Amino acid sequence: MAQPIDSKVMARIDRILKKTPLIDGHNDLPEQLRENYKMSVEGLASGTDQRQPHPLMTDMARLHQGRVGGQFWSVYIPSEVTGDAAIRETLEQIDIVERLVKAYPDDLALARTADDIVRIHKSGRIASMIGVEGGHQMGGSMAALRQYYALGARYMTLSHFKDNEFADSATDDPKYGGLNDFGRAVVHEMNRLGMLVDLSHVSPDTMRDALEVTKAPVIFSHSDARALADHPRNVPDDVLRMLPANGGVVMVNFYLGHLSEPYRLWSAEHSAEEARLASLYTGQPDARKAKLAQWEQANPAPTAGVGLVADHIEHIVKVAGYDHVGLGGDLDGIGYTEAPAGLNSVAGYPLVFAELIKRGWSDRNLAKLAGGNLLRVMRRTEAVAKSMKDEPPSMATLAPQPADPWK
Repeated sequence: MAQPIDSKVMARIDRILKKTPLIDGHNDLPEQLRENYKMSVEGLASGTDQRQPHPLMTDMARLHQGRVGGQFWSVYIPSEVTGDAAIRETLEQIDIVERLVKAYPDDLALARTADDIVRIHKSGRIASMIGVEGGHQMGGSMAALRQYYALGARYMTLSHFKDNEFADSATDDPKYGGLNDFGRAVVHEMNRLGMLVDLSHVSPDTMRDALEVTKAPVIFSHSDARALADHPRNVPDDVLRMLPANGGVVMVNFYLGHLSEPYRLWSAEHSAEEARLASLYTGQPDARKAKLAQWEQANPAPTAGVGLVADHIEHIVKVAGYDHVGLGGDLDGIGYTEAPAGLNSVAGYPLVFAELIKRGWSDRNLAKLAGGNLLRVMRRTEAVAKSMKDEPPSMATLAPQPADPWK
């Protein structure tokens, strides 16, 4: 159970977050609404943690309780969905975000620029941005990328769980050794548009290739430090050392599988046990469920507190500096038991600031973490786009794929 925050510490946090919006890089509420609530945006004012059978980590009351000033809403679709179907499903996800913002006008407002975020935050509302969570969602079409930007998308993650047509994923076997030529053209077109290049989910080689070719700062919308937890989704130190020259920011997420090495190892053992039981008890779902419950009781999942999130933040600061860290909780993209104590809802962000205050952080550096760094990245990205305004839209297309000889 997370400890309550001292009133004087909370007053200090409020002073900081009144001046600088707390901007979270990644929230999967639209996916939850699609998968479990028939795309409805009703009933999100408060109390969504009590919904059954799929409680949510996000609602308007808890966003305000967590002092959130800006939120990137992920418009995720699975990596298996490609081509024209990916474009259609992405548009449906963008529609969820648009309807969400319209349904709660006293709480949310759509932001397209850094100045929009500041203005909306001053009004007491939460600036809402759209993040496309995977290059497969382009369907191989530069025109689709441009239309996503026109609809308000302000970042795209270059890959997701699987390699796509142009970029290697962190959680798939390498296909290109990073980015291929079309991938480099995608990064250039994102720079031209003013869309943030998101390197969460991509392989280390894709990270390095993108940092080599981009003209604008990158973001990692929801990633942690690989030196502390050896998950392939996390950012290696050599990439962190590249960030000062680029100006980018790593937005630390709250998923225990990325934060905690013991939890990562436990998760692998849990998956192995599930596979073993599936083989032993084929056609016997009740037996599998009972046996897995026995295993879980004998092998409880490791837990952690907010200090582990602070450890990842401070490691990124140690390697890259205070100018290159932010927050991207991945809430509603993870389970209630898969976050550190107190951080399984959007109400929990002040706990991170209280922990860092205990560790001696200054108001200036806390403001950078909250949203100052992300606002700087956005402004620089907008300036790069302005400098490229005379360039024509990219007409790059995917190279023809070789026929599968087994078909």
